[in-house]
Amino acid sequence: MKKFVAIALLAGASSVAMADQDTGCGLGTMLWAGQSGVIPKILAVTTNGTSANQLFGITTGTLGCQSDGVISSRAKLGMYMGTNSERLARDMSVGQGESLNVLADLMGIKAEHKAAFFQAAKTNFGTIFAPENQSAGQVLSALQGVMAKDAVLSAYAAA
Repeated sequence: MKKFVAIALLAGASSVAMADQDTGCGLGTMLWAGQSGVIPKILAVTTNGTSANQLFGITTGTLGCQSDGVISSRAKLGMYMGTNSERLARDMSVGQGESLNVLADLMGIKAEHKAAFFQAAKTNFGTIFAPENQSAGQVLSALQGVMAKDAVLSAYAAA
């Protein structure tokens, strides 16, 4: 049993690294719903991967899956934010810059809404990069929280 758990942890570790804060849909996600921490995430991802139930869930719209959902790029956003956090902080503090523009593109923000995005980032810089937001995922969640409160940007907040 110990060997199985060790193999499951190793097999799921790479998936968790890319999953950011999302384990995807499936039986594992349903079984460990509401739990936090690395171990429940690894177990959820491992169960999803080894039981091959995501195809069924996506096809039928069950197990927390949506058959008509949009593929999320949250992991890509988290990776970008993690590797560019200093540049993003600088750009958000002034409401413009190359890294902020790339972030807007990754989030799918249309050209006509970028000015509102840049202004919201500048105005809410203290909230987005608050001291308690230590990880890229926390900064991204704070940014999406700010966007969710804006009439125009709320459409992009969950992307």
